[in-house]
Amino acid sequence: MRKFSILIKTLDSTNKTNLKVEALSNYFLQSSKKDMLWAIALMSHRRPKRPMTNKLLRQWASEESNLPQWLFEESYHIVGDLAETISLLITQDNSSHKISLTDCIEEIISLKDKSDEEKKKYILKRWKCFDNYERFVFNKILTGGFRIGISQKLMTRALSKALNIEEHIISHRLMGEWDPQSTTLEKLIINPDPKDQLSKPYPFYLAYPVDLDLFSKSDVGEWHIEHKWDGMRAQLIVRGGNFYLWSRGEDLITKSFPELKILSEQLPNGTVIDGELLPFKDGLIGDFNTLQKRIGKKNISKKDLHENPIIIMAYDILEIGGKDIREIALFERQKKLEAILQKYSTINSPIRLSKYMKFENWDQVKKERKSAGKKKSEGLMIKRKNSKYEVGRKKGNWWKWKSDPKTIDAVMTYAMRGHGRRTNLYTDYTFGLWNDGELVTFAKAYSGLTDKEIKEVDRFVKQNTINRFGPVRQVKPELVFEIGFEGVSLSSRHKSGVSVRFPRILRQRHDKKITDANSVEDLKKLLV
Repeated sequence: MRKFSILIKTLDSTNKTNLKVEALSNYFLQSSKKDMLWAIALMSHRRPKRPMTNKLLRQWASEESNLPQWLFEESYHIVGDLAETISLLITQDNSSHKISLTDCIEEIISLKDKSDEEKKKYILKRWKCFDNYERFVFNKILTGGFRIGISQKLMTRALSKALNIEEHIISHRLMGEWDPQSTTLEKLIINPDPKDQLSKPYPFYLAYPVDLDLFSKSDVGEWHIEHKWDGMRAQLIVRGGNFYLWSRGEDLITKSFPELKILSEQLPNGTVIDGELLPFKDGLIGDFNTLQKRIGKKNISKKDLHENPIIIMAYDILEIGGKDIREIALFERQKKLEAILQKYSTINSPIRLSKYMKFENWDQVKKERKSAGKKKSEGLMIKRKNSKYEVGRKKGNWWKWKSDPKTIDAVMTYAMRGHGRRTNLYTDYTFGLWNDGELVTFAKAYSGLTDKEIKEVDRFVKQNTINRFGPVRQVKPELVFEIGFEGVSLSSRHKSGVSVRFPRILRQRHDKKITDANSVEDLKKLLV
């Protein structure tokens, strides 16, 4: 546990990639295979289930630190992180206990069926025998993930260095569902059973926001250009006669989309397709909001299948006949994908080919981008024709050129403190639009302002608070902001009756009074 705490502290204290990789690699080389596996799991957001609520942890920490609950809560909101707040308020006694990372986590897991009193006794014991940073890491295991700037890419690079296995192989083996309690480092990475790899997706290849200089430096004919469909990125796998569907977030979502199972009968074994899940009814692409109604549902009814049918729009093919073809050029993969869909899919299959478009010049591309919204697209994907399918976000070959955001002018009504270095600043804002003479909440946003602008807004919030709700302050409705968003749809779950996708602040409108802000009706007019 001490070694792992030192690792986390080292990773958190540097921004240099090489130092992070070296620290990780050294930890892997010096640790037991069990500790190594749990470290990989924790940094892959696979921590054990919480054995108690944060409310109980706050209560116990308040009691142990001899602080009244209100003062502990105020301290928590100022620090902005529960794990850090507890580690600062609780002090180590004279005891010290060496324990491995694995043993510590197994103790935490064993708390599940114990009484609250037994849990409290154990937690207090650990708090008191750990030093400050060990206590912080212990609390992080209990409460949440480690925000230490470690990407999967950095971790796989360090594992590659420690285990002498190529990075892309490790990336693939770490994909999908796995649990440190039911596997070993040997089975997962070093010498996996081929049968365990049947359901494994490939790491997704991600695009960068477009570099507009691209247009003046290259011929449009060098690029494969298609629409960026507004759905949910997914990988469809047909292996061993079974069908698997994975989200980009590495969630197995097969059960949420049973209408795609027919593809396991239509497509040949050993086929892996990268595509986009889209709502599709009566021959038309629907809104993303419709897709959300299906995501996360445990049981899909016949009504769901009828009212919110789904297709997968195929972008790319990564495996044919069980053979990994990611290394061959995109235009060759596209030919193979088109041939397979023409041969095996039927007119009623829940799969479509995302067709690329041909242009004479970049002006035509710009014109197509402007009409993307009418086609239920977010913009365009621009991919180099000879590019291979890589791992993660690599700059140079794949670009996304999103449509310009829709905008609306709204009034700030609430503000909440931020996190990390912005813990003492109000950086998370709630915005309202006019509806029958009242401001109705329609969105929250926290990105888009400079540090200087955030400090100015923070000063306003502190001087113009009219009500408090824990860390949230209601403010005088005086500031108007231009809010940008990707899409808009009707929603019965929102008070305004409308939801927006990916809202962010574009700028403060110093030139406008709150009476100049838009209304809910203005927002509804932006529905496509």
